[in-house]
This record gives sequence, C-alpha cells and structure tokens, in this order.
Amino acid sequence: QVQLVESGGGLVQPGGSLRLSCAASGSIFSVIHMGWYRQTPGKQRELVALITSGGTTTYADSVKGRSAISRDNAKNTMYLQMNSLKAEDTAVYYCTLLEGDGCSEYRYWGQGTQVTVSS
Repeated sequence: QVQLVESGGGLVQPGGSLRLSCAASGSIFSVIHMGWYRQTPGKQRELVALITSGGTTTYADSVKGRSAISRDNAKNTMYLQMNSLKAEDTAVYYCTLLEGDGCSEYRYWGQGTQVTVSS
C-alpha cells in the first residue's frame, strides 16, 4: 500500500508561482511514473505533468514552458514548480503514482491540494 500526501497549494496572484510537493510512503515497488493531475468542478481530471522512473517528463500543453516536474528519489518526494500562473490554473491538484510488475498495474492518488489563482 502506498500513501501520497500533497502540500504547497494555496492562493496566489496571477503571474505568481507555487511549488507543489507530493510525499510518497509505504510499500513502494516498481514505480512506472509519478505525476500530477488537476480537476475543476464539473470537469474530468486532466493530466498536468508526469515523470517516469527513468526521469522522462511529459507536460500538458496548457502548462508547458511554465512548469517543471521533478523527483527526489532519496526523499520519495515529487515536486511541481508552477510559474506564470493564470486564473485557468485554478483547480484541485492530485498527485498520482503508477506502479507495476509487468503483469499488473495499480494507480494511487493523493487527497488533493487546492490551488487558487486570483487577484
């Protein structure tokens, strides 16, 4: 079982920056990737960024060039640095971890952290 705890959300003005953190704990085996998704009321959860166990990163077009995802393997912690924030970045941000052994996969989710971009 894996537990994911996000932190770092809050209220920020347009054009500002935030760094979200996701601390993973528990029995962590064969991580395929970790990442961030976000969700606003009435909409489906959408991908923000992923980082594979090998360090390959993927970003949604909406955040590309403004965000950076990274991992500290020693601390089992993942980060999302978000810059030049816009009102449309307002959402609940969820940390996710996908693990698998080649036969089966399981995705874990954190509880979410609210990011509000407003003046």
